[in-house]
Amino acid sequence: MVDEVLSQNEIDALLSALTTGEMDAEELRTEEKDRKERVYDFKRALRFSKDQIRSIGRIHDNYARMLTTFFSSQLRSYVNITVASVDQLPYEEFIRSIPKMTVLNVYGVPPLDGKIIMEVNPNIAYGMIDRVLGGRGDSVNKIENLTEIESILISQLFEKGMGTLKEAWSSLVDIEPYLEELEVNPQFLQLVSPNETVVVVSLNTTIGETSGMINICIPHIVLEPIISKLSVQYWMQTSKQKQDPENVKKLSKNLNRAFVEAKAILGETNITVDELLNLNVGDVVGLNQPIDQPLKLTINNEPKFFVQPGMYKKKLSVQVLEEYRGGYEDDE
Repeated sequence: MVDEVLSQNEIDALLSALTTGEMDAEELRTEEKDRKERVYDFKRALRFSKDQIRSIGRIHDNYARMLTTFFSSQLRSYVNITVASVDQLPYEEFIRSIPKMTVLNVYGVPPLDGKIIMEVNPNIAYGMIDRVLGGRGDSVNKIENLTEIESILISQLFEKGMGTLKEAWSSLVDIEPYLEELEVNPQFLQLVSPNETVVVVSLNTTIGETSGMINICIPHIVLEPIISKLSVQYWMQTSKQKQDPENVKKLSKNLNRAFVEAKAILGETNITVDELLNLNVGDVVGLNQPIDQPLKLTINNEPKFFVQPGMYKKKLSVQVLEEYRGGYEDDE
């Protein structure tokens, strides 16, 4: 079902009917509540599941951390980048949502088809340029008048950062990103049809005292070959496959060398402070350990085995009887 757009004559007739009492507004509200239909906008067809959107978010969480480190070293300034949201919407809606004049980096991502757009808010872009030129990172929004030098500086900065994009996506696919062009007017970028579904990852970005958004637009055509890899099952299988037998062997070897404290508990008891103060040589303190029950052997103070005391090579020792499973109860 799609929303019906009323003509002006139909709107006038509806208002007239409500005014004269031919139609009851309360009845309209009741009918609206009783309607079973759900409005569906075919222009905003959802082509990715929530699970797949979450996977894209996880990838770009990692990307945001790496981008933070990269820009911190390049700009020598405080940088903080975090994922604000991950949404799917028509390409036309994305173009309408960004400023009329902004910095648009267009990346090719072979072997995947299509291109990715990284839109950098003018505040952030000019803050970066100012830092590169030795300033404090102040922002002056004059994107429509970008000089050739400023365009080259910002292009070089984002070209250097392509390695972070490649590394972030490596868990899904090995891409070889390259910066194809830098544009300032979104209307000149018709990479896909207006109704094509795109995933937009919005990054909250702070550089020094300047803050703004970086939006990454990923068309469906780019993600289509790897959609199957965006499921939870794939991530779980991948995590299992990535276990290196050599690393597991080394880890086990190091763990086997670790020392733990083993104690055989002969018995325990509780006494009062008065009894403690009046203890004398020869006094006997009774323990709560029956002589016909095995002792507990603790490992780092955690009960692990049942044992019985004895001698071994002229030394007081204990023999392991069975693993401790809480099956024995101490007599009070």
